[in-house]
Amino acid sequence: MLRFLAHFLLILAAWTVVIKYLFPVGYAVWQGEPPLTHVYLDFWPVVHVWLGWSLLDWQRHTYAFALIVSVAEIVIVVSKFVLFLADPEWTIWRTNWFVNKVFVLGCFTLLLGYLLTHAAALRRRGAPATTGV
Repeated sequence: MLRFLAHFLLILAAWTVVIKYLFPVGYAVWQGEPPLTHVYLDFWPVVHVWLGWSLLDWQRHTYAFALIVSVAEIVIVVSKFVLFLADPEWTIWRTNWFVNKVFVLGCFTLLLGYLLTHAAALRRRGAPATTGV
């Protein structure tokens, strides 16, 4: 399951880069607008890659890191959904953002559930291949 979640995070990071950076920049350039016109800058894809890699190369800090990032992402995404859904703006940019956040929320809900369900085994874990979890 950890390998699945790690790969989910890596694919999610790549998809986020396409949705939040490449597509908006390409569209802006095509329309003759400044390249960053439709880009919402953040560094979450970097965190997602780092966490995905950490799940594949388990270290002592990985459990705490995964737990903190999962809780932070869930709180942030749910808060943004509450604000957005109070007065939604269904443009192509906000719809892309919304769909991306649905997958982010799903990924981190799965990860948090797995972390909490297997907490004792994961805290003892030295390397992913040694425990079979």
